[in-house]
Amino acid sequence: MQGYFVTGTDTDIGKTHAAVKLIRLWQGEGKRVLAMKPVASGCEVLPDGRWRNSDVERLVAATGQTDLELMNPYRFLPPISPHIAARQAGVDISLDVIGERYRRLAEEADVVLVEGAGGWLAPLTDTLFMQDLAQALRLPVILVVGMRLGCINHALLTVRAIAAAGLPLAGWVANRVVPEQAAYAENLATLTEHIAAPLLLEIPYEG
Repeated sequence: MQGYFVTGTDTDIGKTHAAVKLIRLWQGEGKRVLAMKPVASGCEVLPDGRWRNSDVERLVAATGQTDLELMNPYRFLPPISPHIAARQAGVDISLDVIGERYRRLAEEADVVLVEGAGGWLAPLTDTLFMQDLAQALRLPVILVVGMRLGCINHALLTVRAIAAAGLPLAGWVANRVVPEQAAYAENLATLTEHIAAPLLLEIPYEG
Protein backbone atom coordinates (compact mmCIF):
# COMPACT_ATOMS: atom_id res chain seq x y z
CA MET A 1 0.00 0.00 0.00
CA GLN A 2 1.18 3.50 -0.83
CA GLY A 3 -0.07 6.71 0.73
CA TYR A 4 0.38 10.32 -0.32
CA PHE A 5 -0.32 13.67 1.32
CA VAL A 6 -1.59 16.32 -1.07
CA THR A 7 -0.81 19.92 -0.19
CA GLY A 8 -0.92 23.15 -2.16
CA THR A 9 0.81 26.46 -2.61
CA ASP A 10 -2.28 28.19 -1.21
CA THR A 11 -5.97 27.68 -0.63
CA ASP A 12 -8.32 27.51 -3.63
CA ILE A 13 -5.64 26.39 -6.06
CA GLY A 14 -7.29 23.11 -7.03
CA LYS A 15 -6.01 20.49 -4.59
CA THR A 16 -9.25 18.50 -4.83
CA HIS A 17 -9.36 18.90 -8.61
CA ALA A 18 -5.82 17.57 -8.85
CA ALA A 19 -6.56 14.81 -6.33
CA VAL A 20 -9.45 13.55 -8.46
CA LYS A 21 -7.22 13.57 -11.56
CA LEU A 22 -4.60 11.52 -9.68
CA ILE A 23 -7.24 9.11 -8.41
CA ARG A 24 -8.49 8.54 -11.96
CA LEU A 25 -4.92 8.03 -13.15
CA TRP A 26 -4.20 5.36 -10.56
CA GLN A 27 -7.57 3.71 -11.08
CA GLY A 28 -6.68 3.46 -14.75
CA GLU A 29 -3.66 1.43 -13.68
CA GLY A 30 -5.98 -1.02 -11.94
CA LYS A 31 -5.30 0.19 -8.41
CA ARG A 32 -7.85 0.35 -5.60
CA VAL A 33 -7.68 4.00 -4.52
CA LEU A 34 -9.26 5.54 -1.43
CA ALA A 35 -9.21 9.17 -0.37
CA MET A 36 -9.21 11.00 2.92
CA LYS A 37 -10.04 14.62 3.72
CA PRO A 38 -9.26 14.66 7.45
CA VAL A 39 -10.52 18.20 8.02
CA ALA A 40 -13.06 20.07 5.90
CA SER A 41 -14.37 23.52 6.69
CA GLY A 42 -17.02 25.27 4.65
CA CYS A 43 -19.98 22.93 4.84
CA GLU A 44 -23.68 23.45 4.25
CA VAL A 45 -26.59 21.74 5.95
CA LEU A 46 -28.97 19.89 3.63
CA PRO A 47 -32.76 19.74 4.24
CA ASP A 48 -32.41 16.23 5.68
CA GLY A 49 -29.87 17.47 8.23
CA ARG A 50 -26.80 15.99 6.58
CA TRP A 51 -23.71 18.13 6.16
CA ARG A 52 -22.36 18.64 2.66
CA ASN A 53 -18.82 19.65 1.69
CA SER A 54 -18.05 20.00 -2.01
CA ASP A 55 -14.46 18.74 -1.73
CA VAL A 56 -15.53 15.62 0.13
CA GLU A 57 -18.32 15.01 -2.37
CA ARG A 58 -15.91 15.20 -5.29
CA LEU A 59 -13.58 12.70 -3.65
CA VAL A 60 -16.51 10.40 -2.86
CA ALA A 61 -17.65 10.58 -6.48
CA ALA A 62 -14.17 9.57 -7.62
CA THR A 63 -13.63 6.68 -5.20
CA GLY A 64 -17.13 5.45 -4.39
CA GLN A 65 -16.48 5.53 -0.66
CA THR A 66 -19.50 5.42 1.62
CA ASP A 67 -18.03 5.70 5.14
CA LEU A 68 -17.74 9.46 5.53
CA GLU A 69 -16.82 9.24 9.22
CA LEU A 70 -13.74 7.28 8.19
CA MET A 71 -12.91 9.51 5.26
CA ASN A 72 -13.70 12.90 6.83
CA PRO A 73 -13.58 12.75 10.63
CA TYR A 74 -13.68 16.52 11.16
CA ARG A 75 -16.03 18.90 9.35
CA PHE A 76 -17.08 22.44 10.17
CA LEU A 77 -19.73 24.80 8.83
CA PRO A 78 -17.89 28.13 8.38
CA PRO A 79 -15.42 28.44 5.47
CA ILE A 80 -12.55 29.53 7.71
CA SER A 81 -9.22 28.16 8.86
CA PRO A 82 -9.68 24.75 10.55
CA HIS A 83 -8.08 25.84 13.82
CA ILE A 84 -10.54 28.72 14.18
CA ALA A 85 -13.52 26.63 13.08
CA ALA A 86 -12.60 23.88 15.55
CA ARG A 87 -12.17 26.37 18.37
CA GLN A 88 -15.57 27.92 17.65
CA ALA A 89 -17.16 24.46 17.59
CA GLY A 90 -15.44 23.34 20.80
CA VAL A 91 -13.75 20.46 18.99
CA ASP A 92 -10.23 19.17 19.55
CA ILE A 93 -8.67 17.91 16.32
CA SER A 94 -6.61 14.83 17.18
CA LEU A 95 -3.74 13.49 15.09
CA ASP A 96 -4.28 10.12 16.78
CA VAL A 97 -7.88 9.97 15.55
CA ILE A 98 -6.86 10.91 12.02
CA GLY A 99 -4.03 8.37 12.09
CA GLU A 100 -6.37 5.59 13.21
CA ARG A 101 -8.83 6.38 10.41
CA TYR A 102 -6.00 6.49 7.88
CA ARG A 103 -4.71 3.08 8.92
CA ARG A 104 -8.17 1.58 8.52
CA LEU A 105 -8.42 2.98 5.01
CA ALA A 106 -4.93 1.71 4.21
CA GLU A 107 -6.01 -1.85 5.01
CA GLU A 108 -8.49 -1.73 2.14
CA ALA A 109 -6.52 0.07 -0.58
CA ASP A 110 -3.53 0.00 -2.88
CA VAL A 111 -3.27 3.78 -2.66
CA VAL A 112 -4.63 6.22 -0.07
CA LEU A 113 -4.57 9.89 -0.97
CA VAL A 114 -4.85 12.29 1.98
CA GLU A 115 -5.81 15.84 1.05
CA GLY A 116 -4.84 18.60 3.44
CA ALA A 117 -6.66 21.89 3.91
CA GLY A 118 -5.13 25.13 2.71
CA GLY A 119 -1.35 25.19 2.31
CA TRP A 120 1.55 23.41 4.00
CA LEU A 121 1.57 25.63 7.07
CA ALA A 122 -2.17 26.16 7.37
CA PRO A 123 -3.02 25.83 11.08
CA LEU A 124 -4.75 22.64 12.13
CA THR A 125 -5.02 23.61 15.79
CA ASP A 126 -3.51 26.40 17.88
CA THR A 127 -0.26 24.39 18.05
CA LEU A 128 -0.32 22.10 14.99
CA PHE A 129 -0.07 22.72 11.26
CA MET A 130 -0.84 20.65 8.17
CA GLN A 131 2.86 19.83 8.12
CA ASP A 132 2.46 18.07 11.47
CA LEU A 133 -0.33 15.93 10.07
CA ALA A 134 1.79 14.82 7.11
CA GLN A 135 4.67 14.06 9.48
CA ALA A 136 2.41 12.07 11.82
CA LEU A 137 1.20 9.97 8.89
CA ARG A 138 4.77 9.70 7.53
CA LEU A 139 3.61 10.26 3.99
CA PRO A 140 5.44 11.45 0.90
CA VAL A 141 4.00 14.71 -0.35
CA ILE A 142 2.45 15.76 -3.65
CA LEU A 143 2.47 19.53 -4.15
CA VAL A 144 -0.26 21.18 -6.22
CA VAL A 145 0.99 24.45 -7.69
CA GLY A 146 -1.67 26.97 -8.66
CA MET A 147 -0.18 28.35 -11.86
CA ARG A 148 -0.54 32.12 -11.65
CA LEU A 149 1.55 35.20 -10.94
CA GLY A 150 3.66 34.54 -7.82
CA CYS A 151 3.50 30.76 -8.07
CA ILE A 152 7.28 30.29 -8.40
CA ASN A 153 7.95 31.89 -5.03
CA HIS A 154 5.09 30.07 -3.32
CA ALA A 155 6.06 26.73 -4.83
CA LEU A 156 9.76 26.89 -4.03
CA LEU A 157 9.14 28.08 -0.47
CA THR A 158 6.78 25.15 0.04
CA VAL A 159 9.25 22.69 -1.49
CA ARG A 160 11.90 23.89 0.97
CA ALA A 161 9.49 23.64 3.89
CA ILE A 162 8.59 20.06 2.94
CA ALA A 163 12.29 19.15 2.78
CA ALA A 164 12.91 20.83 6.14
CA ALA A 165 10.12 18.71 7.62
CA GLY A 166 12.03 15.59 6.57
CA LEU A 167 9.42 14.30 4.14
CA PRO A 168 10.04 13.26 0.54
CA LEU A 169 8.41 15.20 -2.28
CA ALA A 170 6.90 12.49 -4.48
CA GLY A 171 5.99 14.89 -7.26
CA TRP A 172 4.08 18.02 -8.15
CA VAL A 173 1.09 19.08 -10.21
CA ALA A 174 0.86 22.23 -12.34
CA ASN A 175 -2.77 23.37 -12.20
CA ARG A 176 -3.75 26.37 -14.31
CA VAL A 177 -6.07 28.41 -12.11
CA VAL A 178 -6.36 31.48 -14.36
CA PRO A 179 -7.44 31.55 -18.02
CA GLU A 180 -4.14 33.05 -19.17
CA GLN A 181 -0.89 33.33 -17.26
CA ALA A 182 1.77 35.57 -18.78
CA ALA A 183 4.85 33.51 -19.70
CA TYR A 184 3.18 30.27 -18.62
CA ALA A 185 5.68 28.04 -20.43
CA GLU A 186 8.61 29.92 -18.93
CA ASN A 187 7.13 29.67 -15.42
CA LEU A 188 6.59 25.93 -15.89
CA ALA A 189 10.16 25.50 -17.13
CA THR A 190 11.55 27.38 -14.13
CA LEU A 191 9.57 25.24 -11.70
CA THR A 192 10.62 22.06 -13.48
CA GLU A 193 14.25 23.12 -13.25
CA HIS A 194 14.16 23.94 -9.55
CA ILE A 195 11.82 21.24 -8.18
CA ALA A 196 13.76 18.01 -7.82
CA ALA A 197 10.68 15.83 -8.18
CA PRO A 198 8.67 14.70 -11.20
CA LEU A 199 5.87 16.74 -12.73
CA LEU A 200 3.01 14.26 -12.33
CA LEU A 201 0.26 16.20 -14.10
CA GLU A 202 -0.20 19.39 -16.05
CA ILE A 203 -3.85 20.40 -15.77
CA PRO A 204 -5.31 22.96 -18.19
CA TYR A 205 -7.60 25.76 -17.08
CA GLU A 206 -11.12 24.38 -16.89
CA GLY A 207 -13.05 27.41 -15.62
